[in-house]
Amino acid sequence: MKVARFSQGDEVRFGVLDGPELVVLKGHPIVNGYEPSGERVPLKEVKLLAPSIPSKIVCVGKNYLAHIAEMGHGSVGSEPTIFLKPSSSIVGPGDNIFLPAQSQQVELEVELALVIGALTRNVSPEDALQYVWGFTVANDVTARDLQASDDQWARSKSFDSFCPIGPWLETEFIPEDQMIESRINGEVVQSSTIDQMIFTVPQIVSYISHNMTLLPGDVIITGTPAGITKINSGDIIECEVEGVGTLINQVA
Repeated sequence: MKVARFSQGDEVRFGVLDGPELVVLKGHPIVNGYEPSGERVPLKEVKLLAPSIPSKIVCVGKNYLAHIAEMGHGSVGSEPTIFLKPSSSIVGPGDNIFLPAQSQQVELEVELALVIGALTRNVSPEDALQYVWGFTVANDVTARDLQASDDQWARSKSFDSFCPIGPWLETEFIPEDQMIESRINGEVVQSSTIDQMIFTVPQIVSYISHNMTLLPGDVIITGTPAGITKINSGDIIECEVEGVGTLINQVA
């Protein structure tokens, strides 16, 4: 089931995708479930928004071997590398990615993302997927030159618009060996499969939950494959996860 967060006029609502229409829901699905309001709206008449505005975005770095190699980060660690992005970096499908004046080397990173559906603390890998509301697509936009020059990654990852997510949430997705790909102006620059991740989604959720409490709506992005590429003003960026959807943004 594909669940979209959308605006129509001044109102923000949730709906379930049904062909060219959205079945509008009552309230927030995490709180109110999937009770239809009785209203349907054409998808073409609404503005799709980021599926969630979380208390935090927890990111996993160095989770594909080929990406580790291209970055020169050395060997694989025994635990996931995690860092945070602020919720103010989130934009939705169709929104612009803005290039900051501080950086001359902004790059894209397609990632499988998930949204937490319940308070999550100290869960096991075996139980972890029970706490996931659904999956979406993320672009962990990064100012690579600032990442290299700073002592840590916060600034390079945190500019406004540096975390596009969407276009919706897929609640029935099971992460296995699906394709993950990014394209710039139609040209493929990253292409891999989810089974190439070093740490799996259940391992990631469990690990993070033993280090911080995850709240409903929180977003986890799970790492990017090789092929990170500079983006320029005017570029059309497509980030796709097979079985979830395609997130499209323009660089400005």
